[in-house]
Amino acid sequence: MILVATLLGGLLLVPPQAQAAPVVCFLSCDTLDPSRAGQETFPVPERNINGRRLVLHVSDVDGMVWGSIDDGLSGDSVWLDRSWDGGRTWDGLLGKAIVPATWSGTRTLMYNIGDPRNHRRGVIRACGDANAVTCTDWVYPTVCDLRCDRTDASLANGDVQPVPPTSLSGRVIRLHVDRNAMAWATIEAGAPGDEVWLDRSWDAGATWPDGSSLGRTTSNRTTMFATRDPRARLHGGAVRACGRAVTGANGSCTAWARPAPTRTGAAADALVYSYDPYHGWWPGSWWNSAATLTALIDTMDTTGGYDWVIARTFDRNKGTFAAGERGTDAIEGNFVSRAIDDSAWWGLAWIAAYDRTGDRRYLTMATTIAAYVHQYWDTGTCGGGVWWDRERTYKNAVTSGLYLRLVASVHNRTPGDTVWLRRTGTAATWYLRSGMINGANLVNDGLTGDCRNNGQTVWTYNQGLAIGGMVEAWRATGDTALLDTARRLADAALTGLTSDGVLTESCDVGQSACDDNQKQFKGVFSRYLADLAEVTGAPAYTDFAGRQADSIWLLDRDPLNRIGQRWAGGTGNQLDWRTQASGLGALTAAQ
Repeated sequence: MILVATLLGGLLLVPPQAQAAPVVCFLSCDTLDPSRAGQETFPVPERNINGRRLVLHVSDVDGMVWGSIDDGLSGDSVWLDRSWDGGRTWDGLLGKAIVPATWSGTRTLMYNIGDPRNHRRGVIRACGDANAVTCTDWVYPTVCDLRCDRTDASLANGDVQPVPPTSLSGRVIRLHVDRNAMAWATIEAGAPGDEVWLDRSWDAGATWPDGSSLGRTTSNRTTMFATRDPRARLHGGAVRACGRAVTGANGSCTAWARPAPTRTGAAADALVYSYDPYHGWWPGSWWNSAATLTALIDTMDTTGGYDWVIARTFDRNKGTFAAGERGTDAIEGNFVSRAIDDSAWWGLAWIAAYDRTGDRRYLTMATTIAAYVHQYWDTGTCGGGVWWDRERTYKNAVTSGLYLRLVASVHNRTPGDTVWLRRTGTAATWYLRSGMINGANLVNDGLTGDCRNNGQTVWTYNQGLAIGGMVEAWRATGDTALLDTARRLADAALTGLTSDGVLTESCDVGQSACDDNQKQFKGVFSRYLADLAEVTGAPAYTDFAGRQADSIWLLDRDPLNRIGQRWAGGTGNQLDWRTQASGLGALTAAQ
């Protein structure tokens, strides 16, 4: 319900609640008990209502607030108001609680301040009634990142114009952003009384209820406004510059744009836009979410602000899920299912999480998953190798490459281990002898029923996993032949899997379209080529990574920093969070 307050005799009058406000879920859903709050802060002053204390309590780690009234009498009440448009209108009487007989105070339940799951920035306040109605200030009406809203534009850290200016009756209106993701607008060649302002949107320009006419001024330049709100877990806000002339046409705005302080930071912001923080994954694809989390973790040394996504994804998904909740297959706990390759992707994600955080629960989980995958190593068919699925229907390159990388990674992080080392050596030897690597040093999809190369498509991710597996196995065993193999596979890919120097999937060509799995393949290749480049220092690999990143940035990115499937751009391009994760992997590889 939307409420609008009126003033009468100095009292704030709030109309009665007509219907319940929609429940908001972020890390928790509305109406969580305050006893479960992760912290308690008091960012706005308490208020006095006829001797009663009205207090707004905030837990930033939960993104939630609650209100209390104390030193009161039976019948006094307290509630919360929450607004999605900066306080102009609000959902009122949230969690209203009345002081019972013999008590002197009470409190509301906890409510979410904002709604990052649905890309809405909220403000919230506590209100009370004790023979008069009073409210606290709204909490967090100002957005703050490295700098806060309304910072003078003379303090900008650089000046980039991410979209073309717009014209208006001879005026030129420009959008400016700096390296701190702050934005401002200017109007040129105008007349006295001309106005210029910013609009800010948290949902990619679809709506902007709390960000209309920011910094509106009749001078030729607005102050700066933030486009990232780490406290509210809103990253990559979109902005546009708008103006109104005193004569001629009424008004005009530039296109919407997201600032791009760095390439990886911009791509990461656009990727996290699609993350569901309540359920803790990228909805719709189970293994893709694992590979996407890994790509995001790879950026965290330079992007920052996303470490919470690691723990959130782990805590929300380590249990069981029925078929259809996280994918076609049931998830049976510890991130495993009948799809052996899907399970291994999660194992590698938790290796990356352990490397990032040092938290041993992630290494423990990766080891648990590796043990599960190892159950499907079978010497009875083709002399070894891991089955692709529990039904034991196929031995293929993706599961083989994942297994090799995973078991070697577990060994390399487990002091005193001998079991995983032995398995690493066995897996590497089998892979080299399996026949999946063809005469051109490219990896076909898998093996036939009689254990021969099946000649099926060479996918970039299979090539990348073979490179990554060999590199990690070399780290484990010291066998230089494995590193030599990785280089041979990489050299073949640089010419055999490219078009005009740009990595190209077979489904990127002409009128073809890539399915949801294939959309993410090239980012996997990029990750493991970067690993090889780091250990060899070979200029050919770093130069190649740079070419991919430059092509993506110049030809395959829109003003909202969204990256498509075809890194050379062009018609027939596809775009979603999977292509975003893949492109992010390439940008990270070029750092």
